[in-house]
Amino acid sequence: MVELAGIIILGILAQWVAWKFKIPAILPLILIGLLVGPIAAAYINVDGSKWIEPVWNGKKGLFPGDGLFYFVSLAISIILFEGGLTLKRSEINNVGPVITKLITLGSTITFFSAGITAHLLFDLSLDLSFLFAGLVIVTGPTVITPILRNIPLKKDVSTVLKWESILIDPIGALVAVLVFEFISVEGDSGFTRTALIEFGKIVLFGTTFGFTFAHALAFAINRNFIPHYLLNVVSLSTVLLVFVESEIFAHESGLLAVVVMGMVLGNGKLENIKELLYFKESLSILLISILFILLAANINIDDLMLLYTWKTVALFAVVVFVIRPLSVFLCTIGSTLRFNEKVFISWVGPRGIVAAGIASLFGSKLIKQGVEGAEYITPLVFMIVLGTVLLNATTARPFARLLGVFLKRSEGILMVGASQFSRLIARYLEDNGRHVVLIDSNQNNIQLAHEAGLEAINTDIYSDTLEDNIELNDVGFLMALTGSADINDYAIKKFSEQFGETGSYRLITVDEMYNPDNSPREGLFSHTDNFISLTEVARKYPEIHEIELNSKGHYDELIEITNHDEDIIPLLVKDKRGVLEIISSYNKAIDKIEKGYKLVYLGKPFSSKPKRGM
Repeated sequence: MVELAGIIILGILAQWVAWKFKIPAILPLILIGLLVGPIAAAYINVDGSKWIEPVWNGKKGLFPGDGLFYFVSLAISIILFEGGLTLKRSEINNVGPVITKLITLGSTITFFSAGITAHLLFDLSLDLSFLFAGLVIVTGPTVITPILRNIPLKKDVSTVLKWESILIDPIGALVAVLVFEFISVEGDSGFTRTALIEFGKIVLFGTTFGFTFAHALAFAINRNFIPHYLLNVVSLSTVLLVFVESEIFAHESGLLAVVVMGMVLGNGKLENIKELLYFKESLSILLISILFILLAANINIDDLMLLYTWKTVALFAVVVFVIRPLSVFLCTIGSTLRFNEKVFISWVGPRGIVAAGIASLFGSKLIKQGVEGAEYITPLVFMIVLGTVLLNATTARPFARLLGVFLKRSEGILMVGASQFSRLIARYLEDNGRHVVLIDSNQNNIQLAHEAGLEAINTDIYSDTLEDNIELNDVGFLMALTGSADINDYAIKKFSEQFGETGSYRLITVDEMYNPDNSPREGLFSHTDNFISLTEVARKYPEIHEIELNSKGHYDELIEITNHDEDIIPLLVKDKRGVLEIISSYNKAIDKIEKGYKLVYLGKPFSSKPKRGM
């Protein structure tokens, strides 16, 4: 009982440390696992026992017999299902051919190159070498996301890295499963008729069970056959059922089944998908915390000593500094990515939970089967996982600055609230070269934003998911545009440091509107207009116009007119280069106005050109 509680407590502590110091959680988790496992047994406890003893085989420990194998299998199935839920076809279609090449051609290059390298260096059989290679294909989102969300990268670079990590997880898992099946079925003569039959069974039953149960669960949820309070637990039990049933019909097909199930649900018309995703995300964090400590603690010091050789350093160097750059540069030929961006993508490739978890599963099973050299699989993969995470977590930010892919100024705009006037403003900003993301808890507003071709996220402002979204790493302006003063204030206080480093703004309140002398510095647009007036003007005149300015006096004259005309609301000033500046209700934010600048406003067109001030 103490050991089990200790794992959970240490796991959550490691997650907190990772959040506090902005590093991937996998790093402190593995270090804690090694400390309470092999290090404690070899150097701390006199009797050679571990503080936490998972025990794969034997009569003592948390998971005697095959218990650990079953727990790890089920936990990974839940984690992969949660990953499948996040895959959206529309987003995949937009990331371009580079992603497709990285997960196909890049995976192939890594698979054969890493396999041959492991075979030559450690004299492993080709089957075991390619099992290792299949496991190190993956670059999991659980380790990529914490690195990228703390680095304001150019959007193309962060998008490539994010989607590669999400899409390649199930591919690497499937490749590893197939190689393992070849080894299990035919020993050293892998590619045989029997093994190919097993491959067909894995694909057939995995896709069939995943697709069928996904539609069945979606039907049950949408028809309200499942009460709301049982939604999450029924979904969880269905995932476990799909995994187990698929495994019964075809060994090692369960992982493919849950990934397919997650992808189908994530891209279907499921009303409760957001709530389901939040639950699975929280569960995945807990499982990842437990798994990494367990798997690291399960390694013996003798396994770690296998790595105490120059061959380990050589293998790591080849995988990280030769194979990864080779695959990236070959896959980005003809793309719009610049040389420095390709170099950075080549540098960032940390491995995650799928590699470590499946390596522990397959390595231990092959050792039980007596396969020669199987004892190398788990420690070698853990070496790649720990080494790449440590390398990228400590060097990614300075390396991004050195290569010039680090955004010097974040020009993206996060707009809280996706009402009609927000969508109009966002559309204008997008048409003028600004990256805009709308967020709203109202699904209808989000749907209308998507129909207008805008990037919008259906989320609650009180949720922490925004802080983990690497698609917002180029955001430097925050605009709170809801009808609630409390929500606008909360958005400014919570997100101004992360998303509003260049400027944070909110709509003024009714009290501030009738007391212009107290107009806040962060007030938006006009001291005579709030959410209600913006909504009404957008309803009557859903257009944004531009009028050319002649001087600062001319600008001041127009602003004075808008203060007395309830159907015209000033929004922005555009300079001669097309650079946009947000107008503040404080009315002291814009000092420089020259001939050729333009005032951008919402509402009816000016009936006649005002006389131009000097």
